[in-house]
Amino acid sequence: MPETITAILIDDELSSLQNLKQKLEEYCKAVRVVAIAQKPEEGLLLIRHHKPDVLFLDIEMPKMSGFDLLEELGDHDAEIIFTTAYNHYAIDAVRISAFDYLVKPVSITDLQNAVSRLVTARTAHTRERLHVLKESIGELRTQEHKIAVPTGEGLEFLLIGDIIRIESSSYYSKVYLTNRPPLLVTRLLKDFEDMLLPYRFFRIHNSHLVNLRYIRKFVRGDGGQVYMDNGDIVDVSRRRKEEFLKLFNQ
Repeated sequence: MPETITAILIDDELSSLQNLKQKLEEYCKAVRVVAIAQKPEEGLLLIRHHKPDVLFLDIEMPKMSGFDLLEELGDHDAEIIFTTAYNHYAIDAVRISAFDYLVKPVSITDLQNAVSRLVTARTAHTRERLHVLKESIGELRTQEHKIAVPTGEGLEFLLIGDIIRIESSSYYSKVYLTNRPPLLVTRLLKDFEDMLLPYRFFRIHNSHLVNLRYIRKFVRGDGGQVYMDNGDIVDVSRRRKEEFLKLFNQ
């Protein structure tokens, strides 16, 4: 790693971008921020132009997650430091192969420690780490990982690939599964949305999060409806229709 570390920051939340940039400039003098981006698509162009030493990359972003961005990036010798608002299970699968990860709001101490490790890191392992990281992401996206969900009796461990859809029910969520009756879970739908973003789940309605792999057909209408493989029919909100169709066509 060179004496001055060039960095690009990518996060869909402007306040998070500005906060991280300020902390790097004020407390991590070895890092020079060469660009920031709110849109992952813009971030890809900036990475290819600047060829930074390190990416500070948010995981949970609409349309293209941090995982998606890395898959699109191709070969590039950059260290990856994930930033995430959720210390969730997906991090366990990438913590070995990503250089580091920081939970938002990022503390100055954690940031300084990560940069300190960057300064002393051996660049010979950068490409190898990135290759392993992409393999880990590929495994994550197979939906063969489990998540722990809180119920009235304790915790249940569900395969992501068994989840057809999730429906909001006040302060609870109802999880519809391939192999058993629906499960009522003491977790908000927003929490599931953030957690399952890398696995091709999409919130088609304020009350509905669906697994795209189980959609059988889409019927046009004001917002439209999706027909799921289990026979469920779920409304698509007008506000989310355009984004849903773009994502579903990918």
